[in-house]
Amino acid sequence: MFNFRDLFQWERFITPSIIKVFYWLSVIITVLLGVSEILSGLVSGFNVMIMSPFAGFVMILASLVSIPVGVIFARIAAEFILIVFRINEHLGAIRGRGDM
Repeated sequence: MFNFRDLFQWERFITPSIIKVFYWLSVIITVLLGVSEILSGLVSGFNVMIMSPFAGFVMILASLVSIPVGVIFARIAAEFILIVFRINEHLGAIRGRGDM
């Protein structure tokens, strides 16, 4: 992880150390919001099915797909942040080789 002193020094980034915490928080929030979306989506979907069965089915399907899509997007965002920091580390290593 990181030390408390790392918060006041700029030699080391702390974001790569804590990105997993933010990822899991976003997964938990996505699942909780997804469950509420599923419940409301099911009710709305069944109400819409009275008038249009296909539109109601699409609403129910969309509410069921919301949780996996949210988790995938959270993972993509976390990996993107980590990639940016890894690029920085690799560029620093290349620069270090060039100074010799």
